This record gives sequence, structure tokens and C-alpha cells, in this order.
Amino acid sequence: MRNTLGAACFGLSMTMAAPQVLALADIIEKPSMPTDLAPENLLTDADRAGDRIVAAGERGHIIFSDNGGDSWTQAEVPVSVTLTGIDFGTDNHGWAVGHSGVVLHSSDAGETWDLQLTGIDAAELAIASRQEQIEAMEARIEEAPEEEVDDLEWALDDLIFSLENMEADLEIGPVNPFLDVWFENESHGFVVGAYGMFLRTTDGGQTWQDMGPQLDNPRSFHLNSIVQITGGALVIAGEAGQIFVSVDNGDTWEQRESPYEGSLFGALGTGNVNEVLVFGLRGTTFKSTDMGKSWKVVPNEGGATLNDGVVAEDGRITLVGNSGAVLMSSDGGESFRPYFRDDREGVMDVVPLPGTDLLIFGEGGVKLTDARGRNPQ
Repeated sequence: MRNTLGAACFGLSMTMAAPQVLALADIIEKPSMPTDLAPENLLTDADRAGDRIVAAGERGHIIFSDNGGDSWTQAEVPVSVTLTGIDFGTDNHGWAVGHSGVVLHSSDAGETWDLQLTGIDAAELAIASRQEQIEAMEARIEEAPEEEVDDLEWALDDLIFSLENMEADLEIGPVNPFLDVWFENESHGFVVGAYGMFLRTTDGGQTWQDMGPQLDNPRSFHLNSIVQITGGALVIAGEAGQIFVSVDNGDTWEQRESPYEGSLFGALGTGNVNEVLVFGLRGTTFKSTDMGKSWKVVPNEGGATLNDGVVAEDGRITLVGNSGAVLMSSDGGESFRPYFRDDREGVMDVVPLPGTDLLIFGEGGVKLTDARGRNPQ
């Protein structure tokens, strides 16, 4: 899933020098280097591929474990960019996304990966989509009543301005990152990212559709997380408190009234039908029991920015964040007990193990811990 470390370091100047642009191309084309230190370097996200645990991070590192995290093997990855999200639609088919707009696919439970998409491809899709919007708006203005023309012309100006920004980004190169990915199965999935990037595939990533126009996001706020909650609804959370919900498997999206104006870095179902948690800056956490139609504050005395979370088979909910934050809930997300690891290293994701043990992933790589953030060994 998405992560604040990844989100914080994607910004690149519009005045980027030519050597930097070439460097971006190099790390897209350069395979990730094998290293025994991959499990100890920054890891941003993790997921299960059947019984296997797979994690992704900086320099294109993807590692996997078949023994509950006791040992790790580094996967073959064709890029060296920082990866920000990983998700498996089946036990074998998984996708990873990251900086420079890369989308990777694995069909062997994460052992080897192929490059499906780059930021150049994503930008070209978005530009074509925005051009279609402009043409449709121009036609609408031609037929609109006089009293509606001014508002429509303002909307047209916004679309043109957005298109010009996209074209300028394309001239720079594959700059903007994807921040999260979710797949329903081996065919259908979504990727979300910076500046409102939002793509969908129905053929396992062979082709992609720009879904940005489906969202009411005219200022192109960053989209940080996409998840499916129990009951089937899909939820996107992002910058400036953006929350979008789909109840038809992603065909259409409705913006929910947000309880918060700051950045939300994660969304997570509680395991109960139609319930969802959203969380982000300074530990801000909200819960909804009606797919985001209404929200209530979840008390959290920790105060650290929260990055991701997971629900264990026994219903325990764990949220993790900056400064070594590990938050636990045994009441369906109504309240959390915050703990802070002594190392204070940022935690980006968590995978539950049998009992109360956890694997956490972040600035210090992968570590074994327990519900109180302690090393259980």
C-alpha cells in the first residue's frame, strides 16, 4: 500500500536538468541489484501470496519468505526505482508499483517480475483522456443555455490548464509515482498515485484505462491508498482528506464528505461489513460503519503519522506509522493502544503472524515484533 516515506520523496522540480532526466530513464531500465542487505533496507509495503510473504522497497528491492519471515530471498526485478505498493490478486499473480510510474507484474508468487507500465505510458493515457474531456466540454458549451456558459468556460479553462501541466510533465520524463495498487483477481485491478493518477485494467495489465475523470478531483490531489472492505466496496483515500467510494466494483465512484482536511495515507476495512478506517497525518484516525457516509473520531494518543494497517484472522487490528508507532485494537477499531518501538524507525506496513507476533516493514527493513512493538525473541 501507499506510504508517507514514498510520498514524501517523489517531488521533483519542473526545472530538472537533463542528466537527472536521463537518470530516471536509467533506473527504469536498470535491474535491481542483488544484495544480502535487501531485508535490512527500506521496505515500503508487503502482502501475502498464499502462504508466502512478499515485500517491496527502495532500489527496486522485492524479497519473499516461505517460512514466516525467518529467511528471505531477493526476487528478480527489472527496475531500480523505489517501489511503494504491492498486492496479490491471486496466490501467484501480483503487482507492484512505484516511482517513475512503474507497474510490475509477477505470475510466480513474486519470484520474478516484468515491467508492464512506466510513467511515460501513464502520462500519455492521461493526456489522451484529458483531451477527450476538453472536446466534450467544448461541445457542451456550444449547446448550453447562456446562463450556464460562464461556469462551463471556467471548467474548460481548468481542463486546459491541467492538460498543459500533463504535457509539461511528459517533456520532463517519467517523474510522478504510483503509490498504491489493488487487484481483485488475475485480471481486474487499479493503481493510484500522485497528482490524481488513477488507472484500471481488466486484462491483467496488458492494457490500461485512465480513470481520473471518474473522480471529483479537479485539483489533482494525490491518491495514496486503495482497498476493498468487507461487503465489497472499494475505498480510495488521499491528500486533503480525499475519500472516494465505489459500490459497483470500480465502475463509478462517489466522493464522500471528508471528516478531515489533511492528508490521509491509508484506508482499511475492519473486517465487519461496510466498515472502514481512514488514517494519516499526526495519527488522525476516523471510522465509518456505513461506507463513509458518516464518520466518528477514533481516539489515538500516539500522535505519530500512520501509514498502513492490517486485520488479523482473530479480528485484531494493527496500524503502524512513523517513529516506530504500533497501534493495536481488539474492539473493531473503536479504540487503539499505542506503543512506540525503542528504535523509533518509521514503520510502513505490517503482516500478522500466528499468535500475537507481527512482521513489520519500514526504515529498518523487516523485523519481528509483538503487539507491544517489542522483539519477542
